[in-house]
Amino acid sequence: MPLWFRLAYLGLAVALVPVYAIHYPWVNFFWFSNLALLGGLVAAWTSSSRLASALLVCVGLLELGWIVDFLGGLVLMGQAPFGMVDYMFDPEIPLLVRALSLYHLVLPFALWWMVWRLGYDARAWRWLVPAGWGVVLITRLTVDEGQNVNWVLSMPWLEPGRIHEGLWLLLLMLGLGIAWWVTHRLVLWFMQRHE
Repeated sequence: MPLWFRLAYLGLAVALVPVYAIHYPWVNFFWFSNLALLGGLVAAWTSSSRLASALLVCVGLLELGWIVDFLGGLVLMGQAPFGMVDYMFDPEIPLLVRALSLYHLVLPFALWWMVWRLGYDARAWRWLVPAGWGVVLITRLTVDEGQNVNWVLSMPWLEPGRIHEGLWLLLLMLGLGIAWWVTHRLVLWFMQRHE
């Protein structure tokens, strides 16, 4: 990976991590997007195709959902359609924290570019699924009420407790597994067509 990219990525991480650590509880770093941001830094510095591929599969579609919700919130003047990015329009959260969260706009494209340069490791999704499910389970065991990291309690538009906790966790893991498989297939198809 080019030095300019690695240094810019490092600069973002150095700015973001302490601010997030001060403002949010530590479990916030378990969000897949935050893990992908930090894992992407490792992938950039080590030129790891497998890690970059796994991270792209992990957050590729999810981050596009964040982008759509954020842009929808801008158009609707602070009313995010899916509620995933309501915090971006919350004046109680410092502007610097919200500004740093704009990394979501760039992350899927940065990971895509890394995979384009390093090559796609088609085995990465098999490694990602159990690791991702492990993150979901660890997150569920460590969150307090009100900390809906990785949606382990419910989706933003779904009232918590509406679905039995165990059933919700199973549905979440199944949904993520499907999203990861679909992302893997799309990336694989694209890379094979453009070899």
